[in-house]
Amino acid sequence: MTTLNAKNILLVHPLGYRIEAACRDISRMANIMPPLGLASIAAFLKKQGNDAAIIDYYVRPDSDRFVRDYLLTEQPAFIGVSCTTSSFLDAVRIVKIAKGILPNIQAVLGGPHVSAMKERVLEDFPVIDFVVVGEGEQTLAELMECGGKEAALIQGVIYRDAGGDACFTGYRDKGVVLDTLPFPAYEELEGYPEAYRLPIFNYPKIPNTSCISSRGCPYACSYCDRSVFRRSFRYNSAEYMYHHLRYLKERFGIRHINFYDDQFTFNRKRIDEFTQMLIDSPLGMSFNCAVRAEHIDLDLLRQMKAAGCWMISLGIETGDENLLAQHRQHVNLQLLADKIRLIKQAGIRTKGLLMMGLPGETEDSIKKSMDYVFSLPIDDFNLAKFTPFPGSPIYQNIHELGEFDEDWEKMDCMHFQFIPKGMTKEQMEELFQKFYKTHFMRPKVLLGYAAMFWRSPDSWLRFLQNMGDFLRFARSNKRLGEF
Repeated sequence: MTTLNAKNILLVHPLGYRIEAACRDISRMANIMPPLGLASIAAFLKKQGNDAAIIDYYVRPDSDRFVRDYLLTEQPAFIGVSCTTSSFLDAVRIVKIAKGILPNIQAVLGGPHVSAMKERVLEDFPVIDFVVVGEGEQTLAELMECGGKEAALIQGVIYRDAGGDACFTGYRDKGVVLDTLPFPAYEELEGYPEAYRLPIFNYPKIPNTSCISSRGCPYACSYCDRSVFRRSFRYNSAEYMYHHLRYLKERFGIRHINFYDDQFTFNRKRIDEFTQMLIDSPLGMSFNCAVRAEHIDLDLLRQMKAAGCWMISLGIETGDENLLAQHRQHVNLQLLADKIRLIKQAGIRTKGLLMMGLPGETEDSIKKSMDYVFSLPIDDFNLAKFTPFPGSPIYQNIHELGEFDEDWEKMDCMHFQFIPKGMTKEQMEELFQKFYKTHFMRPKVLLGYAAMFWRSPDSWLRFLQNMGDFLRFARSNKRLGEF
């Protein structure tokens, strides 16, 4: 019997759909984000003395052969796969490939989908050995340390007991202190940073990348997945953030960063300190971030602009205040509009993030959203198709609120799997297309994209290189929201 390397793990980021569809996927043409969670886990495990490699199917959709090669060459004792709802079944497929090559390899799944589904994952999918619920660094390190034999003693694990029943050991007592983590193992991402790219017209310079400086969110919106971080909210210090950016600049030549935090400015003091560091000791980098209206003001925005802030995204979700109040706290669309105008006053590009199809949505509420968005000085926006994920509060009673086709592979915010009461899928698709087409045909929007010729020349180069595909998808509008 082959002896597997107990100190070695292969970490995998699955694609979630057929390989032959990847070359036609507009989302991959417009945006490939590095799997930062896996890169953080890899860095932590390596610091603990383990070997950890990453294979990212988003960069190489034909990675089945690379998985096979790695398994045959390195003989790892573990394979770890991080998955969302839409990529979960692909994760199971990859695990089956691994077990076919190394029957004794132990498969560990993590991510929002399995953290929400918990015991059901092991009950319904015998090929999976363990589930890590929540953050993965410490839990996976402890699981590897014991070779999976003492899983019952490790917090944050779902395992099978002697009788074959799935058991959850409970949540970890406390989350990891983020400043104690090593920087993510970007070097384990093949082709980094060139293989990864932000959405077009969302950056001024290349190479660029994404970065996370916090985990969790202090708010409790009905539609947000809470399965991994639950109600916790932690963040890196200003010093850690600055040194992280300096590392990315010196090691990989990064010139622009997208902070993928839910609430970048929630702790004003750290952003004051961080932006002042960038002003006092410039790195020659710019950055994007996402904020809530309650946590910005003109003084802070001007300092962020001076530090290199290029674009700010805000979650608008819907322009119908009554609908929004059913799903989110502290609703004030007038305040939001005022803060968007302040962002523009500070000279920062703005992007609105919206959803269509929330429970309670009507044709009238969609019209209100269009009127609201078109009244604001927004440079760019993304309109997602509402999807009720298993880790969100609203998932619990979603079937009472409309028609829900729980097809996991299509639950990616690009399909209307949920249709609110009183609406039809055909009606939703028609209004979705109307929203986008109206936005992109407005003269000030077209002029704004024309200005990107000199503000983001690489975006236009990418657009022109893939213009046929972009226009074809724009006409069908299947994945228009990705760019």
